[in-house]
Amino acid sequence: MLRCRRRDLAAWDELVAAWNDRLFYFLRQLIDHEHDAANVLQEVWLAAFRNIGGLRHDTHFAPWIYIIARRAAMKYYRGRFARDETTSTEVALHEPGSDVDVQRDFDNAELVHYGLGRLPLAERELLTLHFLDDLSIAEIATVLEIPGGTVKSRLWKARQSLRRILDEEATP
Repeated sequence: MLRCRRRDLAAWDELVAAWNDRLFYFLRQLIDHEHDAANVLQEVWLAAFRNIGGLRHDTHFAPWIYIIARRAAMKYYRGRFARDETTSTEVALHEPGSDVDVQRDFDNAELVHYGLGRLPLAERELLTLHFLDDLSIAEIATVLEIPGGTVKSRLWKARQSLRRILDEEATP
């Protein structure tokens, strides 16, 4: 991180290589079209490069980069809807759904990816940050700019929603 803050391009390449796939997956959970998500990802890396000098603690990198990614995704939607005000798609982040033990089905990545795709945006975002990116409750609260208790209750609801979808899919 220190080398990146000093604008060492080799260190920057290492950082991008380590985080690019995770950030792209996160953005794909927020943005439906792969091409658009890839464009937003480029904006994320550009913003991160411009602002990495302000990151003082290496341990804060994950929440920091996800905040940038989330804000870039929201900027994408604001721009998209400003251009197309006739759209009927609602992208607003709303209160997510519920909890149960999802962990055993997380071993089946294809099933989980399918289930995440069927969840509302806010639930997808929360579960992706918690389970797939392994962020703590406090880090998620920082990224989503909400209290930790709210993260816990929304996570509980989102897990319940995912469980319902996975159970429906498993039932012949």
